[in-house]
Amino acid sequence: MNQSGLLNKFRAELNSVDDLDWLDSHEEIERFSRDFYDYSPVLKEQLKSCFAELIVRPHSLDAVIAVASACSRNQIPLTIRGSGTGNYGQCVPLQGGVVMLMGSLNKVRAFDETTGEVTVETGCLLADLDRQLALYGRQLRLVPSTWRSASVGGFLAGGSGGIGSIRWGFLRDPGHLLALEIVTLEDRPRKLKLNGTQSEALNHAYGTNGIITALTISTAPLVTWHQVAIDCDDWSQGVELLKQISRAAIALHLGTFLEAKILENLPTWSGPCKGKHRLLLLVAQDGVETIIRLSRKVGLCVNLLGAEDSKSSKGLRELSWNHTTLHMRSIDPEWTYLQMLLPEPEIVIINELNNVWKDNILWHLESVRNQGEQRLAALPLVRWKGLNSLEKLMDQCKELGVILFNPHVITVEDGGLGVIDGDQVNAKLRYDPSGILNPGKLKGWDLN
Repeated sequence: MNQSGLLNKFRAELNSVDDLDWLDSHEEIERFSRDFYDYSPVLKEQLKSCFAELIVRPHSLDAVIAVASACSRNQIPLTIRGSGTGNYGQCVPLQGGVVMLMGSLNKVRAFDETTGEVTVETGCLLADLDRQLALYGRQLRLVPSTWRSASVGGFLAGGSGGIGSIRWGFLRDPGHLLALEIVTLEDRPRKLKLNGTQSEALNHAYGTNGIITALTISTAPLVTWHQVAIDCDDWSQGVELLKQISRAAIALHLGTFLEAKILENLPTWSGPCKGKHRLLLLVAQDGVETIIRLSRKVGLCVNLLGAEDSKSSKGLRELSWNHTTLHMRSIDPEWTYLQMLLPEPEIVIINELNNVWKDNILWHLESVRNQGEQRLAALPLVRWKGLNSLEKLMDQCKELGVILFNPHVITVEDGGLGVIDGDQVNAKLRYDPSGILNPGKLKGWDLN
């Protein structure tokens, strides 16, 4: 039976399932077969012809199980989609089939007032979850810059860090993900509860090795973050100040440093551009004076922008992480980007790359905690000059000791450290034995 016949059989089997919407118009199929992979000119070309043949939206766990069962029995590829805010083609169906939208599973199931742990369904938006946590005096530890529209399950499956990484590191660090509820891809799907150790293999796996339906995660005490901007003429001075502030005994939620040529293309929420480089910080109120003191030591003035308004979409969060790339690309779509962890001394690496690439690379730094140490991550803007030029730049970065996370590839491994994670492959064997869940994205499975 061809794919079209299988889909008709699949649909017939599910016609009687309650709590399941069907979306099959051309516009809906095109919309829900896409994420923000067009940040990459490489993926834009590679994925342009990849579309689902059917979109479904379950409104209950039973409906999810019914879809999983029908896909398994008919061997139809199934791709799971959150809000589609990622940009690596993570939820693009490489082999067609069905895309399942998880946004209607969005309830907060439980909150532990003693530990702050929260159990929430996968489709809950991070902004909505953060607002509900605030009622208990808590907040999320880590969120992407797309936190207003991103789902908690999508962030876990496709994200790695973001706002909060300056203090809390990355999503795969022990202590963030405490448990998962998943549905397996089998003729008779199982609903399983995985503890923290068992859940690790599904963390940042692009939804390739289990359907996540609920998560238990840690939270942090609620802090009203204050927004601070610091301008400087000298790039090296700004880098060193960011490092000093990041290592100070103060509570920080964000530490972003933007080259002046980027800043002049961004919205002016952090103040008008004056042709200088700018540090953007989110800090607890009792840390503001320390930032002022450290800045004055090197002759820099601090612009206090007041307490963050989480209801506003014009805060420093929306100028950081991949929102920086978003704003730049809205001005000129020829800009793309890279992701990297810089070795120390960072300024030496930056200068080496500037000497070769000139104005074709613009610097955007984020302070992060990596394996217990404060480090600088970089999301530089790169002028697209073709694939050969991009590969030369990446090769030079690696030669200089940069840890590169390539956003121009589609597999979990190639976008990370480039090594196969046996635990992720084994989890797929247990929870998706036929390999039809988001196929083509887990390199270790395809090589197995």
